[in-house]
Amino acid sequence: MVEQATRRIVEQIVAQAPAGWTRAVLSSTAGGGSIGVSGGYAVPGAPLWHNPVASPFRELGGLAEALRDVRGWERTSLEIACQPSGEYALVATGDPITSLRGRDGGFQAVLDPDQRLPQPGFGQEEGTAAPDGDPELAVTRFHAYLERRAAILGRSEQLPPPASAAALDEAERRIGRPLPADLRALYRIADGDTIGHESPCLLGDMIWMPLATLVAVHAGQREPLWLGWELAWDAIVFDAEPAGTVRRCGGHPGWLPFATGEDGNYLAVDLAPARNGRPGQVIRIGRDYHDGPHHVADSVTSLLGRHLELLERGAYERYDDHLSLVEPDHRPGPHTIVGELPDEIPPTLQALHLNDAAGPVDLAPLTAAPHLRLLHLNRCGTADLAPLRALPVESLRVTLDGGDLTPLEGHRTLTSLDLETTAPVDIAPLRTVPHLRGLDLSRAGVRDLTVLADLPDLRYLALTARQWTTLLDEGKAPPALAAARLADDAATLDEALAWSARLGLHTGDALRATGALGPDGG
Repeated sequence: MVEQATRRIVEQIVAQAPAGWTRAVLSSTAGGGSIGVSGGYAVPGAPLWHNPVASPFRELGGLAEALRDVRGWERTSLEIACQPSGEYALVATGDPITSLRGRDGGFQAVLDPDQRLPQPGFGQEEGTAAPDGDPELAVTRFHAYLERRAAILGRSEQLPPPASAAALDEAERRIGRPLPADLRALYRIADGDTIGHESPCLLGDMIWMPLATLVAVHAGQREPLWLGWELAWDAIVFDAEPAGTVRRCGGHPGWLPFATGEDGNYLAVDLAPARNGRPGQVIRIGRDYHDGPHHVADSVTSLLGRHLELLERGAYERYDDHLSLVEPDHRPGPHTIVGELPDEIPPTLQALHLNDAAGPVDLAPLTAAPHLRLLHLNRCGTADLAPLRALPVESLRVTLDGGDLTPLEGHRTLTSLDLETTAPVDIAPLRTVPHLRGLDLSRAGVRDLTVLADLPDLRYLALTARQWTTLLDEGKAPPALAAARLADDAATLDEALAWSARLGLHTGDALRATGALGPDGG
């Protein structure tokens, strides 16, 4: 089966090859219901892999199934290389090797599949303020809200029966925390807002979920979603506004989703607020909030008061029998800037992606952004990192055009560094960065790579093949690596397997096969 599936893929590669090609490589990862494809044709005089290969997803799916039958791999990385003569070679392996062609480039090896990077929210100081919610006021506001909607629509909206006290007690037992008193009081009026498939979307134009759904959704949202080392090694969770109200994490057991947009986003009550927050505050979480939750209101009671006020002010739009509230824009200022450095730096700035700036960039104006968490200089550089010394930057991507890393000595918040240099640098200052977890030096000239052995908390490292060889020949790999990247887009899967074996991974079960098409291409 493996041989037959491979030949079908090679036939397509050869049949669709451009004129003058000398070699073709197709890389693929398959597993979890998805298939990724990259690679291309080598043509003299053209950039490497300038001509992309076709994406025979059905055939690759069949090959992945065949490999699963032969090896038991649930996730497969494979590479097929072929020549104009019809000769081809297949190399395939299961986790933990992944091709990153078409993305960051090269290969990724996961050395510790159970390792996860900590998110700052789990270590934040918990708030001590009392809840803002008032169950009696919440009930009064909810009834007034329904009455005002009925007056606008010319009819009352039906709701399902209330949740019983026993059902609420059981839900709280399964969640492991009591519901806020004001939200519990609403469930004693109605168990959500949906009858059959019809919902008036009462809460923030979202569907108020029945209690059983709340419990089920909470089980899936209680932990941050892990997107893999490729995306997570330099990811940042930003602070909500007002600052310090919500924990900086992508999920938490104390967040209870109670309303859904049916798009992966939720309104939730927060029972574990950060220092400046209140238990029972309402936040937005979910698919579109992977970089941090948003604070909505101090309580469900406050949320209902806001919605009632919007109706009273006429801040709504009516579509047939549906009402949509029109929320005013209260955003205090930009959270993220992409492109150019503005003339005036907003104090609310948390992320700056600076693109294609001319000349060495002067970072001094950024001292006006005391909450800056992420700074990525893309296709531009700086000669002086000193302005970052006092800023809470956690993710830094920079081209160092002169200067050195001395300003980063002892940096208290830096967790990831993607460094490019125009001249070799000394990375010894990184020994004193206490929370550095991710490092990409594949575009940097480094005077002494063996310094990396002195970074006991480094979890992710990206280097070129030459850099890895230097480091491993000296026996100086960082001691606690959980994931690594071979940052060479021209590297083969065979070379990646040899590299990962030097890192201590078992690669002996890799599957290799060769063959050739007949004279007619079949």
